[in-house]
Amino acid sequence: MFLLKRGLILLLLLAEIHLSAQNLVAYVNTLQGTNSSFELTRGNTYPTTALPFGMNTWTPQTGKNGDGWKYQYTKKKIRGFQQAHQCSSWSNDYAVFSLMPVVDNLKVNEDERALAFRHENEIGKPHYYKVRFDNNITTEMSPSERGAHLRFSFPEGKKAYLVLDGYTGISGVEVFPEQQMITGFVNNGHGFQRGWKNHFVLYFDQPFTAYGTWENEKNQIDAGNKKAEGRGRGAYIEFKPGSKVQVKVASSYISIEQAKLTLEHELGGDKNLESTKARAERVWNNHLKRILVEGDSEEDKATFYSCFFRASLFSRAFYEIGKNGMPYYFSPYDGKVHEGYMFTDTGFWDTFRAQFPLNILMYPTQHGRYMQALLNAQEQCGWLPSWSFPNEQGSMIGNHAISLLADAWAKGLRTFDPQRALDAYHHEANNKGPWGPANGRDGFKDYNSIGYVPYPEVREATAKTLEYAYNDFCGYALAKAVNNKKYQDAFGQKMFNYKNVFDPATLFMRAKDRKGNWGDNFDPVEWGGPFTEGNAWHWVWSVFHDMKGLINMVGGDEKFAAKLDSVFTVPNTVKVGTYGFMIHEMTEMVMANMGQYAHGNQPIQHMPYLYNYARQPWKSQQRTREVMSKLYNATENGYPGDEDQGQTSSWYVLSALGFYSVCPGTDQYVLGSPMFKKITISLENGKKFVINAKGNSSQNVYITDARLNNKRYTKNYLSYGDIMKGGEFNLQMSATPNYKRGVGDADLPFSVSR
Repeated sequence: MFLLKRGLILLLLLAEIHLSAQNLVAYVNTLQGTNSSFELTRGNTYPTTALPFGMNTWTPQTGKNGDGWKYQYTKKKIRGFQQAHQCSSWSNDYAVFSLMPVVDNLKVNEDERALAFRHENEIGKPHYYKVRFDNNITTEMSPSERGAHLRFSFPEGKKAYLVLDGYTGISGVEVFPEQQMITGFVNNGHGFQRGWKNHFVLYFDQPFTAYGTWENEKNQIDAGNKKAEGRGRGAYIEFKPGSKVQVKVASSYISIEQAKLTLEHELGGDKNLESTKARAERVWNNHLKRILVEGDSEEDKATFYSCFFRASLFSRAFYEIGKNGMPYYFSPYDGKVHEGYMFTDTGFWDTFRAQFPLNILMYPTQHGRYMQALLNAQEQCGWLPSWSFPNEQGSMIGNHAISLLADAWAKGLRTFDPQRALDAYHHEANNKGPWGPANGRDGFKDYNSIGYVPYPEVREATAKTLEYAYNDFCGYALAKAVNNKKYQDAFGQKMFNYKNVFDPATLFMRAKDRKGNWGDNFDPVEWGGPFTEGNAWHWVWSVFHDMKGLINMVGGDEKFAAKLDSVFTVPNTVKVGTYGFMIHEMTEMVMANMGQYAHGNQPIQHMPYLYNYARQPWKSQQRTREVMSKLYNATENGYPGDEDQGQTSSWYVLSALGFYSVCPGTDQYVLGSPMFKKITISLENGKKFVINAKGNSSQNVYITDARLNNKRYTKNYLSYGDIMKGGEFNLQMSATPNYKRGVGDADLPFSVSR
């Protein structure tokens, strides 16, 4: 039944697609991954209406105010249309307010005003969202970078109300009937600096026939009142029966004056929603055609462009454009206004792996600004960000800002001071901050003195040891590149600490206590404890910078490749360990039915590419194509787990191009197998890198011959420089592997100990 339903959905989606390469936005389904819940996630996404990397997004809301699952595909009612920023259901949202149309009688309560709808009456595209409710109210939305244009079409003869909900926390509203305007602010979220507010302004194209304010805790209405401030304060307005109402909305973290300036700049010239929609469609088509894929199935194209859309939302702009046309921003780190660029809404534990390596390939100018913003954030709060939402939350593990900085330098971006970056990372690596485990380092004293983080003294200790060792490699690589011997020596001594938690008896990474004893009752399928959201099968591969060192410890290329094989062939058994119950990542691994391969979470996502290091690249080609084909699609069930701020989408986008960033901090992208017969990457520098995969098909997944700009190419990786120069990468694909290609020493990707 599920396969039949999925097939019908895809047929409906693909029926909308025009064959013109200029209308790539038609391939995108923003409902991809929305069939998610606490128990099982197929993406944990919502139908995002936004421009690429825009400051705000807009979405329908099925969940209650404050519910992280703001839109769930199985829900039958919508209770509002939100300005949103949410990265993950697990972290809720901030700076939220919503609008909801109501007919007949004024209903402000979020449950009572909720309206039934059906998905066949819903359109979810990046530039345009539309839904017709069962009572025939229609809502439409199109985005600008920091605002949106909405239209509410009420049934003829029906009383027409619009309710503005202040969401959770403190909010304020003021109604200006003569100007057909509402202004206000919200302050919801957590951990913000003093003075933080999201100011908003709304301009309507129809006069108000009545208005008032209300509060959403007791749902008390104050008819005729123009101004209110407090917890959950909102407003309502009434229009002539059967009205078709358009509203332009924009917001600012700086001031209401800036919100008005932004609205005039981004939406002022748009006489109707169609104008905003057409411009947003042009923006997205120009963005998506930076990667033009040709050949193969329309279903694969829908999956690719839906993932490329999702990968193009993060990190979000947090800066605004002032009267002088220059960028400035309210800092979520020190509560002051600064000149320049700031970005937010990303967790580096997820996104250092693929989302940022994709961004630096496609948008190096923006990426360079981001690197400077990282150091500005460190100056403003004393710490490098690890999980910004919008300020430092310190979630997950590791110090991956140094991965971004080292990766940028390795790939030629010179937009920041490397000495500042190294000083900041040295501080990060030798202190513990107040915000979460990834703000500074949990267990840094033990890591520095005994060479690993001990367990059970420190939770998730083995995973932290592995990520700290990789981070220290990044510090070492940046220091070496700029000839800083002090930091080269300091970090170079610790980047091999991963060896201290490798057990040669079991060939796994394991927990070790402060006295050097291995933990008792080891079982590689047991989750949690010394590991983060995974087990020993997932974490043994987290030596991004030194696969050669790991291969040597496992016993050589053949044994290493055999162990990789085992990941896919051992039973998909789960022991819940310290979690105490089946968390959704466990359920998703079991559903994938690929042994212990758990693609729905980040720690193992690079693992299919590791055959390239053990002289068996054909297995990486086969496995990466299998993962793409089996675990991704363009429907509401489109992901094998949390999408996570563009990371899981970026894995697909890079992998569909035929390569992946196993070790950010180097300039290499390790080869897999491209998904399409022809791929044209239009680079920011005006050049094009074209990948021709002759004979490519769902069966012909193996590279039997490769030519880079007409020269025979046997390496198992491409360099950033190779791609950015432009040119052609011509591949001959086959249903049978070439066991002689990519097996020489010079063909193997980077390992620090090679």
